[in-house]
Amino acid sequence: MLQSTINIEKTEILSNNWYTLKKVTFNIKKENGQTETQSREAYDRGNGAVILLYNINSKNVILTRQFRLPTYINGNPTGMLIEACAGLLDNDNPEDCIKRETEEETRYKISKVEKIFEAYMSPGSVTEILYFFIAEYSDEMKINDGGGVEEEGENIEVLEINIDKSLEMIDSGEIKDAKTIMLLQHLRLKNLV
Repeated sequence: MLQSTINIEKTEILSNNWYTLKKVTFNIKKENGQTETQSREAYDRGNGAVILLYNINSKNVILTRQFRLPTYINGNPTGMLIEACAGLLDNDNPEDCIKRETEEETRYKISKVEKIFEAYMSPGSVTEILYFFIAEYSDEMKINDGGGVEEEGENIEVLEINIDKSLEMIDSGEIKDAKTIMLLQHLRLKNLV
């Protein structure tokens, strides 16, 4: 089994504007006994949670559409991205966080969520671990118009889409968000809708 011994020599803060970008210089002792000095940058934006709401009877899921600057910079002509509801933990535990985000973004108040797994989404450069949840929803759980928190600059469109259509949207490229694809595939694999 591959194992390395790490000794951090120096950490520099390159940016601490929106989130924290660090440059870390470290020594790594490899299995062959050699020590090598390396330097890498890591973006620390905190940990997050994501949820996919689904309705067994209608076979629908709740997704959101919002502007994502990094996708625009990388060639998405509108910058709009269809994705599952998600947010940063902000010192909450993952379950409380995702319940809060669900209410803010989608307009549904849920009380019961199921954690299905945790995953690093971009471990080569981002420290974030994401906690994945699913939850059933019904029309009775709708409490407001949703759309995010205006003070945080959120402008979120709530979408109710048939599960089969959402899977077709992955194939067509309309859905390109990794966390959303993972959650939709999970629902399909578990035959939940």
